[in-house]
Amino acid sequence: MGLFINPPFGARGARRHPGLLAVAVAVIVALGVAACGSPSFAAPGASAVAIVPAASEAPASLEPSALPSPSATATPTPSPTPVPTPVLVPAPLTGRLVSPQLAARHPIAVMVDDHWAARPQSGFTEASIVWQAPAEGGIPRYMMIFAEGNPPSVGPVRSARVYFVQWAGEWKAAYVHVGGSPQAMALLRAKGRGQLVYDADQYRWGAYLWRTNDRASPHNVYTDGKHLRSLAAKVGATPLEAAKPVWSFRPDAALDLRPSGARIDVAYSYGAFSYRYDRQSNTWRRSVNGKLQKDRATNVVVAPKNVVVMEVAFGSLGAGQKGRLEAGNVGSGRAWIATNGIVVRGTWKKLSAASPTRFFNGAGKAVTLTVGQTFVQVMPTGSPIKVVNGTPVTVATPQPSATPDPSASATPQPTPSPAP
Repeated sequence: MGLFINPPFGARGARRHPGLLAVAVAVIVALGVAACGSPSFAAPGASAVAIVPAASEAPASLEPSALPSPSATATPTPSPTPVPTPVLVPAPLTGRLVSPQLAARHPIAVMVDDHWAARPQSGFTEASIVWQAPAEGGIPRYMMIFAEGNPPSVGPVRSARVYFVQWAGEWKAAYVHVGGSPQAMALLRAKGRGQLVYDADQYRWGAYLWRTNDRASPHNVYTDGKHLRSLAAKVGATPLEAAKPVWSFRPDAALDLRPSGARIDVAYSYGAFSYRYDRQSNTWRRSVNGKLQKDRATNVVVAPKNVVVMEVAFGSLGAGQKGRLEAGNVGSGRAWIATNGIVVRGTWKKLSAASPTRFFNGAGKAVTLTVGQTFVQVMPTGSPIKVVNGTPVTVATPQPSATPDPSASATPQPTPSPAP
């Protein structure tokens, strides 16, 4: 738009009123600045024009265009590092699935007292195999063999006997004891450096065992899993490179295949021992003189998965031997093998002092045990042994619900017509 300056008073008026003319010029300049940002004047003799750019020609700096927001890029979630599945192998003495390190542990056999003053004993819960056999005076003794277990306490530890050394020799075990009979000590001197066992006598290795103050001597020598492992290493019973199982194992039978009511009763002159089969846990709960036996260290009922009763001939070593016994534990004899609630009559066989004791059914086939602890109950030939097999449990089969017969659907009856 053009703005024309026409002084209202002409040249003369301008000379007469110079201030008014200056005001007019200032107004025009202001209007030009407001319109286009800077004054623009026409050439001399032309009208002064303020030039306003068209909207399409306006500089971009006047109204910045909205820049597009960058699209959000999802950060990929890193995949979790897969945790390797632990490698498990069967433990040689129990068949339990354990780490290779536990499976390679060298077995440790510990002699444990069964005098009345030694009861209740410690160590049963964590033992892989427990042997019980008579000693002099009709008083039995235990030998607990530890492999993958870690007992908090074991004892009271007692003295060695030849037949126990030979049973421990089936595993070349570290053999822990407090002295022993002359025959046992002679055997340990001859074959106690790994030929049969690794001798770990408390009289030499007393730092790994101790006497407690709550029981009278000699029924107060104890040790534990940590000290037993250290002692085994000290006597040379290092981890096994490839320990081979002596017995074969299988998992528990299904609950509906387990019988109910099985039991075994045996007795020495010193006391009666019994096993009652518990169907739910698939174990044989052990009692001594009618009272459930418990591990003193853990207060857990002694309840092995397998029970083997062996008949072995015992005889006196003769005069001057304080009533000590010798056993015909190399050879064969009658046996009762109890597993999964079923007791079968068979035989035991041991070919030499160092060879394993194996168990066979009546047909001469090697018996397969259930995964877990085995308790070997050694009885003198002719001892009272009572075996009661359980009865099968009948499991009710659910009956299918009756399906309605479509042909039996009721036909709708016509509605009677109202009476006239």
